[in-house]
Amino acid sequence: MGTTWGTIGGVFGVSLGVTVLVVVMFSLGVAAWARAGGGAPRHGAPRGRWDTVAAAAAVVCFAACLAIAAYGIDLIISG
Repeated sequence: MGTTWGTIGGVFGVSLGVTVLVVVMFSLGVAAWARAGGGAPRHGAPRGRWDTVAAAAAVVCFAACLAIAAYGIDLIISG
């Protein structure tokens, strides 16, 4: 029984790619959330269109991170 180095390299590559993807998505979510004012309107001013778009983008980024993490946990538990 030998070691299949190509398969190990493939697993490493996919793992690295998914890790980078999650970090980038989370960073974009934090940046969008900060641009939206952290979910609270600024000093009683009404929320602008771009604040709403930024908050929605942050929610989408965080949801994508959560979905990827849940899928990984599902792979580990049911695997």
